[in-house]
Amino acid sequence: MRHNFLRKYIPIFDWGRDYDKTALGNDMIAAVIVTIMLIPQSLAYALLAGLPPEAGLYASIAPIILYAIFGTSRALAVGPVAVVSLMTAAAIGNLAETGTMGYALAALTLAALSGAILLAMGVFKLGFLANFLSHPVIAGFITASGIIIAASQLKHILGVDASGHNLWEIVTSLIAHLPETNQTTLIIGACATGFLFWVRKGLKPALRKLGLGARSADVITKAGPVFAVFATTAATWYLGLADKGVKIVGSVPQSLPPLTMPDFSPTLMADLLVPAILISVIGFVESISVAQTLAAKRRQRINPDQELIGLGAANIGAAFTGGYPVTGGFARSVVNFDAGAQTPAAGAFTAVGLAIAAVALTPLVYFLPKATLAATIIVAVLSLVDFSILKTSWRYSKADFVAVSATVLLTLGFGVEIGVTSGVALSIGLFLYRTSRPHIAEVGLVPDTQHFRNINRHKVVTDPSVLTIRIDESLYFANARFLEDFLLDRVVGDKKLKHVILMCSAINEIDLSALESLEAINHRLNEMGIVLHLSEVKGPVMDRLKCAHFLEELTGKVFLSQYEAVTALSKEPTVSILKPETPEPDKTVQNG
Repeated sequence: MRHNFLRKYIPIFDWGRDYDKTALGNDMIAAVIVTIMLIPQSLAYALLAGLPPEAGLYASIAPIILYAIFGTSRALAVGPVAVVSLMTAAAIGNLAETGTMGYALAALTLAALSGAILLAMGVFKLGFLANFLSHPVIAGFITASGIIIAASQLKHILGVDASGHNLWEIVTSLIAHLPETNQTTLIIGACATGFLFWVRKGLKPALRKLGLGARSADVITKAGPVFAVFATTAATWYLGLADKGVKIVGSVPQSLPPLTMPDFSPTLMADLLVPAILISVIGFVESISVAQTLAAKRRQRINPDQELIGLGAANIGAAFTGGYPVTGGFARSVVNFDAGAQTPAAGAFTAVGLAIAAVALTPLVYFLPKATLAATIIVAVLSLVDFSILKTSWRYSKADFVAVSATVLLTLGFGVEIGVTSGVALSIGLFLYRTSRPHIAEVGLVPDTQHFRNINRHKVVTDPSVLTIRIDESLYFANARFLEDFLLDRVVGDKKLKHVILMCSAINEIDLSALESLEAINHRLNEMGIVLHLSEVKGPVMDRLKCAHFLEELTGKVFLSQYEAVTALSKEPTVSILKPETPEPDKTVQNG
């Protein structure tokens, strides 16, 4: 019993039982590749968050180890990511000045709050709350964030002191400072950016043409940012470019992550609570999407609630070791997976590699130009920008298109916090709108079968004295009155109608508000001399109905199947209704 408990809540006891030399070898190779990729990326994302570069390394050590212990994904690589880094800068930028102790302390507190929120969601199994963020809204938010992130890094490419939290502020600030552009910095930034774009698209095919093996070509390609870092750092040192205005990383502490203590003062925590919630939800959605995608490729299982605990532990670890909020990153996780990582131990080995880098290699980045780190960020985040979601949503659903467009525009115009808050509101609003106007179909019997289909789509037979309505949605407070109004509008004036059957095959739940509407429908139909029946009611729904007086007051019966109901109630000859040539689109009560 105790062993099962440990395997469930501390997954390392599950996959660790079968760990062997093959898995060790694969994990070590993956760790080397990911470590090479993470060194410049961690430094760059710390820069994006407004923190010292070492904070990126610190946020990539303890969190990875803690996730390896508590997480369920075999390939997810946890650490700083672009969107969360930007959200961190936006959350604490108005509370403290960048580069101060107060700013770093606020970042630690934000990580602690985010970790506590994720842990609480995991313990109380609240992972489903993230489902209220629809995929189109998330895609729109990430696309807009990628644009803002790329724009925010242009100041480092140009070597100017621009600022801003949204696209308009950033662009106007860049234009105002354009005359101050440092030509040497621009050359370094432009060359690094061009090189990294070429590495991403053209280096691997070029290496394969030269006869290099797939694995070797992949490792060299992933190390592309390291080559850019080495070349620009060496050039800056050798040519003395720092004296010509090129901004460099400078001194980075040569040590393991320090033990740090967040500031738990009520005032600061109150200021950071909403941003922490948003960062937690966005981080979890991004992480779980990547984890489930990679797990499916190997037929493995991800436990969303345990993932919350793993990510919560990782963020708390970051808070107490000099980091800032972290989550599972798409790019590094895919690299980890493609490199052959078999277990979360690959992440732990990566943490060891980063720890060695933090102790031994930090003096080597003293002359690293900030323009190179900015180029690393720009190339990474532009892969997140995907405007195809606008075209897809326009074709598929105009409501989703409106939600995506609004999220993109609000994020670009007002910043990430308002953008993601609006995205959450739009997701929930869209859900409520759709379910408040459920698809309702009048159905008839398909000839020579026991199946019932929409009279507007299929050639079916019906009885003028019997009306069958199929509701394709659970009934709850938001749509109960809609059903009531539709049904009463349909029966008014129909003199031949004697029976109404509600086909409940698609109804998974009926809440108290919907129950009251059903009681009202039953009462009104009874006054018109029409009998109300139910068919194909699911067991859990029937169990709930038995707790009320509705079934006792129901004027008709509850039938096991729709065919049984029609057979029992039909008395007049059937009438054939043909499918219309062109069904009317975009109506709630419509073809289905």
